Amino acid sequence: MQTQIIDGRKIRDEILANVAKEIKKLSFAPVFSDILIGTDPVSAQYVRMKARTAESIGIRFHTADFPSSITTEELLVEIEKINEITNICGAIVQLPIPEHLDKEQILNAINSNIDVDSLGLQASSRFYGGDIEVGYPTALACMAILDSLQLNLKDKKIVVIGQGQLVGKPVTFLLEARGLKVEVITRKTEEKIKRDLIKNADVIVSATGQGKFITGDIVKEGVVLIDAGTSEGSGGIVGDVDLDSVMNVAGYVSPVPGGVGPVTVAMLLKNVLTVAKRK
Repeated sequence: MQTQIIDGRKIRDEILANVAKEIKKLSFAPVFSDILIGTDPVSAQYVRMKARTAESIGIRFHTADFPSSITTEELLVEIEKINEITNICGAIVQLPIPEHLDKEQILNAINSNIDVDSLGLQASSRFYGGDIEVGYPTALACMAILDSLQLNLKDKKIVVIGQGQLVGKPVTFLLEARGLKVEVITRKTEEKIKRDLIKNADVIVSATGQGKFITGDIVKEGVVLIDAGTSEGSGGIVGDVDLDSVMNVAGYVSPVPGGVGPVTVAMLLKNVLTVAKRK
């Protein structure tokens, strides 16, 4: 079997081209802000990349960098100012944030109408209430990748590994919202049940951050593997899937890096567009 590697960058570029086209039709330039606290080089690089991508498709980027010494109270005042920016259509907090800050309070301070990460309580409730046009970008990215394959998933066995806030839980909700049957594996799932579910799955979406634990010998031939997990491996960032060992077993696999990650950024900026259209 010839395994097809899913090209996340190509999917990203197609989504961004459509977003750019739609932004040109707006009567204003939407503004997006990614709040960065501290000087973590990986976070800073990620924010810069999102800024460049946003600007390249006609979204104005508002820089909001704060020292790690900032207090929760000071940051809440700054977020309130960002909420009031003219034409602001998206604001997020770059995670992780320094431990002394009240993460929940900070995420809830972003106006729910511009919370394009859906991490605040109100935006999250709205998503799970059925407003899935704006939602968790990584979960939306997994769905966009599945859609790009144009497969009929109606009677397929779909397994989601992990039920985290950012991917597992929302992607399960999105799949079920389409009337698809989804089996879920969590830390509490018994080993034998877990093995059977993985072995019989036609589609697996994995977001556990357990490096390379999905190998060719535990999945069935032709399986679709959407890898949304990342962890530090010896050679850098690795996914949940051991890419080498699933080659010629899986039908499709999204690599790490270059799979779900690039599409996540595209879906985040698509959320900004959706907010702008609602304005």
